[in-house]
Amino acid sequence: MQRIKANITGVHGWVPDFVLTNEELEKMVDTTNEWIMTRTGIKERRILREPGKGTSDIGAEVVKGLLEKTNTDPKDVELLICATVTPDYAFPATANIISDKTGLSNAWSYDINAACSGFIYALDTASKFIETGQYKKVIVVGAEKMSMMVDYTDRATCVIFGDGGGAVMLEPTTDEYGIRDSILRTDGSGRIHLYQKGGGSVKPASFRTVAAGEHFVYQEGQQVFKFAVTNMADVSVEIMKRNNMESDDVNWLVPHQANMRIIEATAKRMGIRKDQVMINIQRYGNTTSGTIPLCLWEWEDQLKKGDNIILSAFGGGFTWGSIYVKWSYDGQ
Repeated sequence: MQRIKANITGVHGWVPDFVLTNEELEKMVDTTNEWIMTRTGIKERRILREPGKGTSDIGAEVVKGLLEKTNTDPKDVELLICATVTPDYAFPATANIISDKTGLSNAWSYDINAACSGFIYALDTASKFIETGQYKKVIVVGAEKMSMMVDYTDRATCVIFGDGGGAVMLEPTTDEYGIRDSILRTDGSGRIHLYQKGGGSVKPASFRTVAAGEHFVYQEGQQVFKFAVTNMADVSVEIMKRNNMESDDVNWLVPHQANMRIIEATAKRMGIRKDQVMINIQRYGNTTSGTIPLCLWEWEDQLKKGDNIILSAFGGGFTWGSIYVKWSYDGQ
């Protein structure tokens, strides 16, 4: 009996219309375009500004587009997993709200929070439901409204993040394509370097936590950079070795878009050229769980059936990992 694998059969992305440029940020905080570009590689990012709109609205736009592209009846989808650190509410899950807004009346759904590694964690989790034969149509969403937790008076963090998201459709296959392997890692001791201090059970929301700015992203940039450069590169090389792949065997690296220097270090360690790396950080910034599916969406028309693709991410927690996918269709 042939082994069932989870196959990506469609991808879609969406970003808000409003563009926040480096020039606009120069008017808001003590920074310059040169300073931002040198340290991050980001030129602009998208912001969801409409009142009353949240991450579920980003996710809903993504899922509607994905259903249309794949000619899928919403009632045929059996499961939706949403990776996010910016849920609409503490509860219910944002995945529940996305399902309601898109007519997935027969699907159950839940959220995964693994910071910037959220999408690959969710993708790996969703693949198991396919591999066991339990489901035949599963949607994995990575969506964030990072602007809701960014302090626009802090030049170290406000230049980094943007809003947006993407999603993939997973279906079963018994051929050589689909998700072939994954390596996921966690080191909870890194939590003190990148997190949101207020709003949880340790520090519930109060006048004091709000006044102290503890509901914004807190990041120790140098510590995070050091861990990310090492671990994201290491796990990408590890998955290549485990699958007997040389640099020439890799068609595409799809890295989390956190920082251009981290992306370049990962590619260099893998021995691949820059034109084999999906990079859109300059336009969207760091959309956390949304970066990898947004890259797949933008590069979809360049993908070829049989392409070997390495997804790689690093995020707060610390979380990191890599997934090897053999692409199953020509994007055009």
